[in-house]
Amino acid sequence: GRWLRAALARGRLRRRLPALLLAIAVLGSALKDSDLVPDTPLQNKRNPLNVYFVKVAWAWTLWLLLPFITLTTYELGRSKFLYGRTRSALLVLRRLGALLVGTAVWYLCTELFIYIENLTGECSLQGKPRQPGQPPRLYASKRECQQDSGVWNGFDISGHCFLLSYCAMMILEELAVLEALAIDHSSKLRVVINVLLVSLCSLTLIWVFMFLCTALYFHDFSQKLLGVLIGLGAWYGTYRFWYLKPFSPGLPLPNISLSSKKYSYSR
Repeated sequence: GRWLRAALARGRLRRRLPALLLAIAVLGSALKDSDLVPDTPLQNKRNPLNVYFVKVAWAWTLWLLLPFITLTTYELGRSKFLYGRTRSALLVLRRLGALLVGTAVWYLCTELFIYIENLTGECSLQGKPRQPGQPPRLYASKRECQQDSGVWNGFDISGHCFLLSYCAMMILEELAVLEALAIDHSSKLRVVINVLLVSLCSLTLIWVFMFLCTALYFHDFSQKLLGVLIGLGAWYGTYRFWYLKPFSPGLPLPNISLSSKKYSYSR
């Protein structure tokens, strides 16, 4: 926990991860298109990391950030800003609004991707010839096509690239609160926060690793690039723009100037 706090306090990873994700999407796609990627179990969509983590990526991110934001924000308000319990609790509720915003972003973007794929696709029924005089069946969605054992060919924006990039950036932004949080070494709260810190950092590593696997094994380049751009755009639009406004969930470190030596998004 101590090493991770020191590494995150420098803020380099938070600044460099967007460029790293874009580079992974570009280089991974180039390797995939050149057939230079070896066969591994990770190219199977049923691999454990994909089934038990990526498929429920937002749930993992949500349920680990929920206690982390609650504990760190309350402690920061109580000790750093000398708030009473009521004001600290209100600060916690305001900051938890970031999770509601994140849930809305995840849901709306996922629905948008499904809509675009349904709008741009058509169904291919291989091995199912039509009877003479039978008119071709029109399929309105990918689900209808798959229920008839067909293959839907549409523009499938990479939901994995979108969600994994958005979750990773959101976690790093929320971990920035540790730059100003001071807790006694003997405190049980410090142990809990360190456990959550290690868990969130481990989760971020999984998200970046699975982002790499997606870039190497799945989707076309344009689908992956659009997915990661939407994910990074959602992060930038919230933490670098909207959360600077008064009527927003706010940044992880409230009432601290962006030019502060301890906490600066422009470093």
